[in-house]
Amino acid sequence: VDDVSIQIHERTLHSIIGPNGAGKTTLFNLLSGMMRPTSGQVFFESREITNLPPHRIAHLGIGRSFQITNIFPNLTVLENIRLSAQALGKDNFRIFTHSNSLEKYIKKAEEVVDRVGLQGREYDLARNLPHGDKRKLELGIMLAGSPRLLLLDEPTAGMSSDQVPMLLEIIRAIMADGDKTIVLVEHRMDMVMSISDRITVMHQGQLLAEGTPREIASNQTVQSAYLGELYGDLAADLEVNNGQ
Repeated sequence: VDDVSIQIHERTLHSIIGPNGAGKTTLFNLLSGMMRPTSGQVFFESREITNLPPHRIAHLGIGRSFQITNIFPNLTVLENIRLSAQALGKDNFRIFTHSNSLEKYIKKAEEVVDRVGLQGREYDLARNLPHGDKRKLELGIMLAGSPRLLLLDEPTAGMSSDQVPMLLEIIRAIMADGDKTIVLVEHRMDMVMSISDRITVMHQGQLLAEGTPREIASNQTVQSAYLGELYGDLAADLEVNNGQ
């Protein structure tokens, strides 16, 4: 990334878009501590977190997903989520504690299972889930730690079109609770335009534009560099819908 300066407002959904190689995932790696910047600073809730390791950043209330699902394949759905809740709780070092004694974490895991639409699959091994449910599980693992900021890196990657609406509704429900901030990297422009409060466009490691979905869809520079004629049409659709 090259001289990227961005501010994410609390309790909003802010999408980062751009072509492959624009620097979106690198930006996420910098925000989550996976990489350290050669210059510049990262702040979360007025606290500098630039050089903190990922596990410390997670304990501060930042959850991160990846383009490739990041789960424990040989554990059940419930165990995956319960371990996440325990890892970010006060019992994270009680490695040899029997799971039955950790009732509060099991209860939390059961609540999260319902939240992400995995009811009935609690005792399925994660490796046996269809891809769309693995994505839901990854989101559940994040939510188990009660983060205030979610960094979602292409959550619909590999999902079929018919699986996307369910994930979209889960994200809408999370935002409707009013206590979370989401930063989303996503290639599905229909989803980005329908769910975002603000959008930042990256191109070749730099910030190209930022604004509301309507402003981005009608931005000529963005259309030329990335969105193309398809999203010129989308801008026209937005105008028609606004008129109705």
